[in-house]
Amino acid sequence: MAHFMLRWQFNSASAKALIDKPQDRTEQAVTLMKSFGGRLHSYYFAFGDYDGVGICEFPDNTSVAACSMTAASSGAFSRFETTALLTGKEAEAALQQAHETKTGYKPPNA
Repeated sequence: MAHFMLRWQFNSASAKALIDKPQDRTEQAVTLMKSFGGRLHSYYFAFGDYDGVGICEFPDNTSVAACSMTAASSGAFSRFETTALLTGKEAEAALQQAHETKTGYKPPNA
């Protein structure tokens, strides 16, 4: 299965609701991801540009996209981002393919 990083920023109504009723949202995230065939590896609240980060696995891009769209469409977030992750071996294979493939691509300023 492919790995992904999910990052989100709660909107002000969600942040207020979490302060009014403090809660651990990990189980809700696990349940949502399982609905789309995914598996949550880690779930963190964070400081900075995003309020939370999750590392997860999904069987394919369609599944993670459906899960992310479901979460984003809930109205709880002002930002929701999905990033594909590669293992070291996957990155090495991609670098090798880039090395071996002759595309003839020229940058705009060439």
